[in-house]
Amino acid sequence: MEKILHQPLGGNEMPRFGGIASMLRLPHLASPAGLDAAFIGIPLDIGTSLRSGTRFGPRQLRSESVMIRPYNMATGAAPFDSLSVADLGDVAINTFNLLDTVRLIEEHYDRVLEHDVTPLTLGGDHTLTLPILRAMKKKYGKIGLVHVDAHADVNEHMFGEKIAHGTTFRRAVEEGLLDCDRVVQIGLRAQGYAADDFDWCREQGFRVVQAEECWHQSLTPLMAEVRERVGGGPVYLSYDIDSIDPAWAPGTGTPEIGGLTTIQALEIIRGCRGLDLVGCDLVEVSPPYDTTGNTALLGANLLYEMLCVLPGVTYR
Repeated sequence: MEKILHQPLGGNEMPRFGGIASMLRLPHLASPAGLDAAFIGIPLDIGTSLRSGTRFGPRQLRSESVMIRPYNMATGAAPFDSLSVADLGDVAINTFNLLDTVRLIEEHYDRVLEHDVTPLTLGGDHTLTLPILRAMKKKYGKIGLVHVDAHADVNEHMFGEKIAHGTTFRRAVEEGLLDCDRVVQIGLRAQGYAADDFDWCREQGFRVVQAEECWHQSLTPLMAEVRERVGGGPVYLSYDIDSIDPAWAPGTGTPEIGGLTTIQALEIIRGCRGLDLVGCDLVEVSPPYDTTGNTALLGANLLYEMLCVLPGVTYR
């Protein structure tokens, strides 16, 4: 069967403010069959601990993606020339029950991963990464992780609950989902509940890059180290928008000052080129706190950049 190379709807075919909202104005399909990569929304915010609103993230990310064009003029990436890509819509979560929602997400991704497709997920709060990693484990075994975030998300519990957006990666370690020697966390900062809050990550074997290590410099050299550390097997990229300083990304649930810049965000994702990326997500965009739309605009562009570094992308 010949591969169908779906193309984003052009700005001269339909005004960018018109038409049905889909990620990058790609076709909205019901099945991942025949696709190389697929955008999937998870409209979830019942795992959040401060500001809500990330349930509206996928819709706003799609809306802000309308200006993104097919060719990456900086890197030469031409993802739609070689990959079959579409928008698969949203996971139908149970918005009244977080644990049931986690089950629904895992089962949804189990079905998606029956196909040879790379999911790029529009969040939604960071709870969603745990069930995705559970599905990934069944297909790939333990995987490496590039986790970009202001927070380590390794709490033992939150209000006594074992699963929430701040416990994701502790549960992932406990459940044997991660190859801990191939995990890097970038952008961690602010305050902790204890002086050794980040040390638990280091004790598991993670490379922890606190935000202060990133200040006033390009992250291109860091990403060479990251590729060396996490390469050699499948890797998942999980990108929390609160890793970016709130000057550029205020529309998020738990903002922290002193964060990464938008340029460093691009360096991080472009620095993942060459890794065996098997999935990516962009989480924690909260449109009610994003009055200008800039946070979602940034998130949509970062998702496009993730698409551009997937294996099999053609470069012009």
